[in-house]
Amino acid sequence: MKLSQGVEWGLHCVTLLGLAPASASVRRDTLAGHYGLPETVLAKHLQAMARAGLLHAVTGPKGGYRLARPVAAITVLDVVEAIEGSAAPFVCQEIRQRGAGALTTRQCREPCAIYAVMNEADQAWRASLRSVTVANLLDRLPPGIRERNQSLLAEAVS
Repeated sequence: MKLSQGVEWGLHCVTLLGLAPASASVRRDTLAGHYGLPETVLAKHLQAMARAGLLHAVTGPKGGYRLARPVAAITVLDVVEAIEGSAAPFVCQEIRQRGAGALTTRQCREPCAIYAVMNEADQAWRASLRSVTVANLLDRLPPGIRERNQSLLAEAVS
């Protein structure tokens, strides 16, 4: 499975926003500048996360984005689904009912083994991503990075 760069950008942005002062909104250009990202493309992903209820968009001169939920209540899967959607990556076309080797509808009452395996893998992948929160990602930051980013954000939002 291949995910878009927006997933990486979204995960980094929500992790960074998790370090911002609680009531502060971080401007889109600040987020883009922090990671050297094109602001207009990042905006699309930030808006998707806001629509999904992960971010709160604040308008006006002190506008920007802040987390809409606590860091422990936002999972990696939440971000992935906000950016990529929640559709399963494998779609069975039931080709076993086509061509010279076609099976009857009666023979295809149960999902095929290929669909079952792909579905099991998707469910395992989603369960794994659902088990990791932004709080967990913050706990995995290398020493000094949390403090550095908190200091940079404090300067940017003041």
